[in-house]
Amino acid sequence: MTREQFEQIARLRTEQPNAASEHMDALSIEEFLQLMNDEDQKVAAAVRAEIPAIAQAVRAIVEAFRRGGRLFYVGAGTSGRLGILDAAECPPTFGVPPTMVQGIIAGGPQSMFRSQEGAEDNEYAGAEAISEKQVSLNDVVCGLSASGRTPFVRGALTEAKRRGAYTILITTNDRTQVAQFGMPADCIIAPNVGPEILAGSTRLKSGTAQKLVLNMLSTAAMVQIGKTCGNIMVDVQPMSVKLIERAKGIIMRIANCDYDTASAYFDSSGRDVKVALVMLLTGCDKETAKCLLAEVGGSIRSAVNLHNRK
Repeated sequence: MTREQFEQIARLRTEQPNAASEHMDALSIEEFLQLMNDEDQKVAAAVRAEIPAIAQAVRAIVEAFRRGGRLFYVGAGTSGRLGILDAAECPPTFGVPPTMVQGIIAGGPQSMFRSQEGAEDNEYAGAEAISEKQVSLNDVVCGLSASGRTPFVRGALTEAKRRGAYTILITTNDRTQVAQFGMPADCIIAPNVGPEILAGSTRLKSGTAQKLVLNMLSTAAMVQIGKTCGNIMVDVQPMSVKLIERAKGIIMRIANCDYDTASAYFDSSGRDVKVALVMLLTGCDKETAKCLLAEVGGSIRSAVNLHNRK
């Protein structure tokens, strides 16, 4: 590391000591936990202040999904693991193919289970990962970097930008500092969570902030493309006993019917919750329900409204 790099890193907001935790090793367990919880209370407010930027990112993701594009999360260490976690939850929660939202972590899949800290410094590998995914102008690439300077993420965003993709950066560092690191992001989301109680340990408040933002990005985008009905997930994939019974419960709740009716429609729909609901709510058959849903992009409400107008 050069002196210039040392000074650059030392100035990062994420590297600063926290005055409130200066003597945390002298606290009782209860006092320490209260201190930690006090600091965690600041995270949600910091994320809330970034809603305008988060909304901008969601709009870009929705547009990408509507034109058949994909969302990629790219990060190293904790940031990379959080991206993979959010991506992995999208298929079972929203019924989307696993290719629609993907996570990329520096060092490859093995980095999910064992830290490979040096992998984050390979800018070329970040660019290569984007190239291997054949990212295009239809896609969105979201970099996660608490410091806002991670070379692997910078390489990924640079290559994504070169290919015409929309680029997002989630960081807990200051925007003005991030701008100096050459991150080519169309949208920067930068919640100011303050210094960590354990100086530089960005798996703490920074990681929590990133998780909250990822929750918002994927959930808001899926709601916008019709993957829910009200506050209920209706594209759940019935791949286990629990999920099959959850699917029937969803049908019962939305269609206000009993268990036997929900079970019958669930089976006759081909175990497709949305098709079963449109059948129940409109009285149409399975094929008509499928056509209605396809015509309106998958929204149950819109499919029912369309049927009623015809």
